Amino acid sequence: MKLTSRPLTSDLWPALEDLFGESAVCSRCWCMYGRIGSSYRKRPGEENKAAFRQAVEHGPPPGVLAFDGATAVGWCQVTPRDAVPWLDRLWQLKRVDDAPVWSLSCLYVRKKYRRQGITSHLIAAALQAARRANAPALEAYPFDAGVSPSASGSGHASTFARAGFRVVARRVPARPIMRYDFQKNADDGV
Repeated sequence: MKLTSRPLTSDLWPALEDLFGESAVCSRCWCMYGRIGSSYRKRPGEENKAAFRQAVEHGPPPGVLAFDGATAVGWCQVTPRDAVPWLDRLWQLKRVDDAPVWSLSCLYVRKKYRRQGITSHLIAAALQAARRANAPALEAYPFDAGVSPSASGSGHASTFARAGFRVVARRVPARPIMRYDFQKNADDGV
């Protein structure tokens, strides 16, 4: 498998539709949870899809797609944290400080491609996107599988730790806020 990644732009919308089409969860949410909260569940999936498509068309790209050849095999939403305002309404995920961080708030990997390093590839692509945008840091909100075996659309803490992320807050045991601080990691040689 030869993985590549590309920012999600309008021309790649059909690839995202194909990727999300096989998932009952993704085809309902369309990465709207961080934008509008649980009210995405009260709207038809098509309405969420249309709203997310508008976000893609208006830009900047709201995330990164991973490809195996021409097939989209994974997705991560990576945006300025301000683009996912619902996170601040959740006490567990409220901002740690006033730094204008970027946020990796959602991950999805096509079923037959799971456990093959796609998540790590997407995290690396998200770091690259945030670095290119001159973000001071990239945050993530994974589950700590050592504390809770929950399946997660936000990844697992151990995967982010291997990529150089550090826990900056833990308001509940199973859900740390992890951050990759570009300056600090550069100073530490990470």
